[in-house]
Amino acid sequence: MAQAASNSLAPLPGDWRQRLRRALLAAPEHRPEYCRFGGFAANSPALRSRLLEALPAALKAAAVLVPIIERPDGPTLLLTVRASHLRRHAGQISFPGGRLEAQDSDVAAAAIRETEEEIGIGAAHIEPIGFLSDLMVQTGYRITPVVALLRPGFTLAPVSSEVAEVFELPLAAAMAADSYRLGRRTLRDVEVDSWELPYGPYQIWGATAGMLANLCEVFGARPA
Repeated sequence: MAQAASNSLAPLPGDWRQRLRRALLAAPEHRPEYCRFGGFAANSPALRSRLLEALPAALKAAAVLVPIIERPDGPTLLLTVRASHLRRHAGQISFPGGRLEAQDSDVAAAAIRETEEEIGIGAAHIEPIGFLSDLMVQTGYRITPVVALLRPGFTLAPVSSEVAEVFELPLAAAMAADSYRLGRRTLRDVEVDSWELPYGPYQIWGATAGMLANLCEVFGARPA
């Protein structure tokens, strides 16, 4: 069930769609030097080198959809809570998506296919408008976030074997630098700063928080 947007958030500028289209990447950028690591807030050369050494030589390609819905009270981002029985990332908050399959023509096609498979929203309701920076994660994937507008009239049909819940985060919250806070996580025996975005009962962290922080940056703010 979607959570209503908070009225305490500052409204987005009227031209937010145009600003976002201009700020997003027009095409995916897969070169490692332009990729980010998970939801890390710091990316020093020494840490980057150490993490790169731990990754497999060939990363598996994956894509997620970052869906924006226009609502009367302001645009929102659609997110999912992963089912609690899943082998990886159980119970975590994520965007719909998954690895590229042989039938996918590109990362956008993969993100759209996965979105329909996971929550029932088909391609007719999805308008991709650009890309965020790729994220490399320690499970050996390179994830491309595909930002898209969702056209009205879609019906949610989440698959219970993968998705426990679907909710909406106000886009204004994701675009506000003060929505984010720093957490500490241990990776490869190294403590790193990572982005977190709390919203109501939801705690968004990891790669999803990293993508949202990137969205905040490209829109013109930077999480503090």
